[in-house]
Formats: sequence, structure tokens, C-alpha cells
Amino acid sequence: MTYAVLLSLAGAGLALWAATRSWSVELAVRPAPLPPERTTRSGAALLPWLPALALVGLAGGGAVLATRGRVRQVLGALLALLGLAVAAGGGYGLGADFGGAVSRQWPALCLAGGVLAAAGGLLTALRGRGWPGMGARYERPARTGAPTGEPAGGPVDGRRTTEAWDALDRGEDPTVS
Repeated sequence: MTYAVLLSLAGAGLALWAATRSWSVELAVRPAPLPPERTTRSGAALLPWLPALALVGLAGGGAVLATRGRVRQVLGALLALLGLAVAAGGGYGLGADFGGAVSRQWPALCLAGGVLAAAGGLLTALRGRGWPGMGARYERPARTGAPTGEPAGGPVDGRRTTEAWDALDRGEDPTVS
């Protein structure tokens, strides 16, 4: 589970970082004596959906820890598809002609990040069902019909909370039946 979460988080984080870098620089010639105007465009400006998918991948990588069973497997499949979409965006950036000088390193890192995130999602989809979930201490206890709302089977089962405090005042232990 650790490998899957780290792959998903590292891949999505790398893709998000690479999408915010300058992918193309365009120089517009202006009349003399003015210097040429330099226009840079990031991957996020060229493909606006790319950083959004990377952010969802980051959130999904953390959600792997909070889910279990079939839900975790479905989440893994969604993360795999999301990683493939991010990788496709990086691949498009490698092959597209955006005009001007194009940097190929950032789309390549975005492609690599998408592949890593997809690998983490695939690992989760294939093996995630048997991984342990969060402990029971994070779950809400079952409620009873009692007006106090104490969980069933607790130490003051069937008694009001004020009765337990009164027992303590008398020197009795309310947890002993």
C-alpha cells in the first residue's frame, strides 16, 4: 500500500509541478530600437485541464488511505485512468508545435509523472482490496436508543450519565456492574 500511495502522490506532484513550468517561449519582433517581446506559456496555459487532473490525482492518492475494499479498488482504477490522461497531456506537449521555442523537458516530466500516478492507481486497483483500512478508532460508534447517546455495551450501559457521576460522588465505581 505504501508503494501505491507514494507512486500516486509522487507522480501527480511531479506532473503538477511540470505543468506549471514554461513549455514554450515566443518572441515577437518589434520595431527598432525596441527589443523583441517575449511571451512564455506554461503547460497550464496551454492545457488548462492538466494541473486540475494532477490535483485530483494528489487528492486521490491520499484517499487511498481512507478507503477500503471495493471502493479502494474503484478509486485505484480511477487514479489509473487519471494518470493516463495526465501522461497523454505530457505526450501531447512533447509532440505539439506551440510556436516559438518549445521546451521538451517539462512535458516529458509531466508524461513521467502521469505514468507513475497510473502505476500507483493500477497497483491499488489490482491489490487494494486486501490492504488494511483505517482502524476502528476513526469510525463513529453505533448509537443506541438511549437518550444519553452512549454507545451500546459501554461501561454505563443503560444508565444516565448523571447517575455515573453521582456514583463517583458516593465513592462507587460506575464501570463495575
